[in-house]
Amino acid sequence: MLINCKNGISSYEVHRALGITQKSAWFVLHRLRLALQMGSLVKLGGPGKEVEVDETFIGGAARFMSKERHDRLIKNRRMKGKTIVVGLLERDGSVRATVTGNRRKTRWKAW
Repeated sequence: MLINCKNGISSYEVHRALGITQKSAWFVLHRLRLALQMGSLVKLGGPGKEVEVDETFIGGAARFMSKERHDRLIKNRRMKGKTIVVGLLERDGSVRATVTGNRRKTRWKAW
């Protein structure tokens, strides 16, 4: 609704169309305008485009840590001492990366 209207859209119109309060509609419109301004709603991929996804662990190497720090951060905790970063690369296009909290399979959103 926001993008299709030439002159924009009021929060009252969104409130009536979606069945939410006017205050919530105003908040949603502000968030959408901010996302459009930052370009974060642009989806990766499309017809004939490939998207690659990869993850990496960023943090200090265990061999450079003192024994106490190594035991506290890494020993028997797998990758708890490192930060997981997921990156998306669109061939001949944009690159996006984000920090994620875990490695569980999730449904990816367009960042």
